[in-house]
Amino acid sequence: MIVAEQKDLPDLKRMLKGKKKVLAVGCGTCVSVCFAGGQTETSGLAAELSTAASVDGESLDVEVKTVQRQCVQEFIEPLSDDLKDYDAILSLGCGVGVQTLAQRYPDTRVFPGLDTQFMGQPVEPGVWEERCVGCGNCVLEYTGGLCPITRCPKQLFNGPCGGSEGGMCEVDLSMPCVWSNIWGNAENLDLTDTLMEIRPPQDWSTSRSGGLRRTVVRDDLHQPSAVSTKDTEAGGLVEETPKPESPEDAFLREIGII
Repeated sequence: MIVAEQKDLPDLKRMLKGKKKVLAVGCGTCVSVCFAGGQTETSGLAAELSTAASVDGESLDVEVKTVQRQCVQEFIEPLSDDLKDYDAILSLGCGVGVQTLAQRYPDTRVFPGLDTQFMGQPVEPGVWEERCVGCGNCVLEYTGGLCPITRCPKQLFNGPCGGSEGGMCEVDLSMPCVWSNIWGNAENLDLTDTLMEIRPPQDWSTSRSGGLRRTVVRDDLHQPSAVSTKDTEAGGLVEETPKPESPEDAFLREIGII
């Protein structure tokens, strides 16, 4: 899941300075689970911002709405009816949610209320650790399901560094060396011979350095959006009529994927 945390109050006050009425939009998925941008956190932050403005002798009205997923245009479409009443949007979603709102509503200023951290795993109540950076060229097949990109501060691909000692990381002595863990379980997974093979350098062109990435899972599920989009050539709004829902879409909608 995507893990994020709220920006500091001084940063939020700086961003919203001069605004009189703001819509704070929460997100009901990832950032809700990590207690950063769900309904409760968004409402609490809205009250905090209004109070802070009053203390400074200013007036700031922050209203709250929470959508199921900010990263899906269909879920944020209902916001369009009320946006004319607000000076700005404060998004309590991840960076994808912020950009989805900004792209859908280009005439409204959208501010990020969160700092998106990483894709992580809950390791204990209230604690998440990074497990994936979405590099687009997964090596977990060769490392027994443990990622050296996220778990090794040096991102080593060929074994532990010379500073690793007693199974602990040289950079952070409280953190286990991932390569020590990989080799420690290699025999159980029949990976010893695989780990001894010489692998070519990692292909980083599939990661963030390769530019905008796009994935079409299945061509038969790839349909135009049901909401209006900007026509850059004509300069106006074009309503894209959706195709009839396929059985596959109906199934995915029923289980909550779309």
